[in-house]
Amino acid sequence: MKLFYAPLSTYCMKALMALYEKGVAFEPEFVNPMDAGSWDAYRRIWPLGKIPLLELDDGRRIPEASIIVEFVDRLSSEGPKLVPEDPDAALEVRLQDRLMDHYLNDQIAGLLFERRKPEQARDAALLERSAMRIDAMYGILDNNLAHRRWAAGDEFTLADCAAAPALFYAPWVHPFDDHPAIVEYWENLAARPSFERVAADARPMVERFLAGPAKA
Repeated sequence: MKLFYAPLSTYCMKALMALYEKGVAFEPEFVNPMDAGSWDAYRRIWPLGKIPLLELDDGRRIPEASIIVEFVDRLSSEGPKLVPEDPDAALEVRLQDRLMDHYLNDQIAGLLFERRKPEQARDAALLERSAMRIDAMYGILDNNLAHRRWAAGDEFTLADCAAAPALFYAPWVHPFDDHPAIVEYWENLAARPSFERVAADARPMVERFLAGPAKA
């Protein structure tokens, strides 16, 4: 089984966390979106050009991070149950996963890329919209964490795999220091061995990325 991934990608981080949490063996296949040759070769494998992509030994290909996480969860009985068997609990996990992806992860990624541009080239409306959505998500997450240990309840799940990469990047573009519950939650996430491995893999490239030509 092979995972096509890039360490900088939040969605790749999400999939990697699940693989590590579940103890699933895989072959990492690095894809460099900034290298035309690497990217063209990957597009021949997956024309949509989205990462991560899980390729099974029988040739089947599974795209989309959330679907990869669910597949890995079913594949292995080790580690936490990332999507609960109970329908209501599973629905809450999937809801929090969607909220994390669309209103936290995507917005933080948008800020990261936009703020690397020269100031006069930045999209002010995008920056304002992203900041507003992140603030809204911080409020929702902080409120939820007042009575939950993890994003969707008392157990680590898919929703936490989605939250961790976004919160990893957040301090550079939209810190959450004034949300004590999120600070404590992030400390718990960052201390998980699965995320420690993901962060160690990504950090050298993250530092080079953030030291790009434009400053925030």
